[in-house]
Amino acid sequence: MNIRHLDGKISFSDAPSHQEFLALGEQGYDLVLNNRPDEEEGEFLLHAQEKALAEQQDITYVYLPFTFDSLTWETVYTFNKLIRRGKKTLAHCRSGSRSVALYLLYELNEGHIDEASFRQQCSTLGSDADKALAWYARRQQHTPEAEVYHFYESASGSMQYVIADTECGRCAIIDPVMDFDRKSAAISYQQANEILDFINKRKWKVAWILDTHPHADHFSAAAWLSEQTGAPTAIGEKVSGVQALWKTLYHLPSIRDPEAIWDALFKDGDIFYIGNLRGEVIFSPGHTLASVSYHIGNSAFIHDTLFMPDSGTARADFPGGSAEDLWNTIQRILALPSDTRLFTGHDYRHDGREAQCESTISEQKENNAYLVNTDRQAFINMRKERDATLPLPDLMLMALQININGGNLPEPEADGNVYLKIPLNRF
Repeated sequence: MNIRHLDGKISFSDAPSHQEFLALGEQGYDLVLNNRPDEEEGEFLLHAQEKALAEQQDITYVYLPFTFDSLTWETVYTFNKLIRRGKKTLAHCRSGSRSVALYLLYELNEGHIDEASFRQQCSTLGSDADKALAWYARRQQHTPEAEVYHFYESASGSMQYVIADTECGRCAIIDPVMDFDRKSAAISYQQANEILDFINKRKWKVAWILDTHPHADHFSAAAWLSEQTGAPTAIGEKVSGVQALWKTLYHLPSIRDPEAIWDALFKDGDIFYIGNLRGEVIFSPGHTLASVSYHIGNSAFIHDTLFMPDSGTARADFPGGSAEDLWNTIQRILALPSDTRLFTGHDYRHDGREAQCESTISEQKENNAYLVNTDRQAFINMRKERDATLPLPDLMLMALQININGGNLPEPEADGNVYLKIPLNRF
């Protein structure tokens, strides 16, 4: 087993034997990343065997197989998110060459190194630079087109989305809704199952389950969908502030920290991939202090920043909301490239028209009822005056205790039943 050390935390190697794997714990490794597909010929441990050996030693184990024919940017960025967590990590494939390439392709794409440095580090760490750079060149020459599908939930007027890189068969689910019967307090997953059926019929795999913010008008189905698909969940990092506000209102001192609930807490400017579709996180405060938009390909999922042009914008009076921040966020969204498709999070069918979800930058600038012939101060004044007249959303006090917990239901109490808490006389 030829282990090459990048530094004190990150190492690369060829595929370990049974005895060599059993020695990794003694060598202090906390994480093993396996990039070798089981289908490759040779007398190697299968990933299930490696996982069992890792569990014996209390080592975290991740199977992330690829060849340069199947490699996507999603794999590159997932690998690098894992390898940079500060754990002592061994990444391996058959020879170690591909694992090294995953690390360096990220460095190259982020502009941390140039091609000459890429080749030099490949030589030092025993990797084939030509294969990796050939893949990189192919990816630079081809930008995949995103396909976007919406699912309308009429009870709350919510728009749920699937965005897919169909070439890779990878997709993301954005702002999924858990069904809640207001009269019986019964929950179900009809909406989420419809989305899964849609995805499964196309034989896609789910790369991400994304929420734009902790919703006040519906329950999130993110946790349930993650259980069904194995896909990671994500939300903006400022959710910690929303959680701090509402766990006091609900008196939930033992609620888990956000890091233990979501798989990723995105900050402004973070990059992620769905197959080869590039996504960027835009911090979008105003409606809530934690809201984010997802700019993926030429689409932006802006939820409660802008509605359809005939319906204006969302309110900004919830705890942590700000009309001033909402105005600033809107200006940032409208500065996106002019061909950006904007997808809203709600539609309340203005004047009884059919539900709509997509607009353009120019349509918003020219026709949004709350923006035309309006400057910053006039917008702030209008938003505050209007918000003061609006009732609380019907489900807010029920939904937020679920949504600050990532869509997870409360733990059953001693009688085996699950209960919601409603704070009295707080609003």
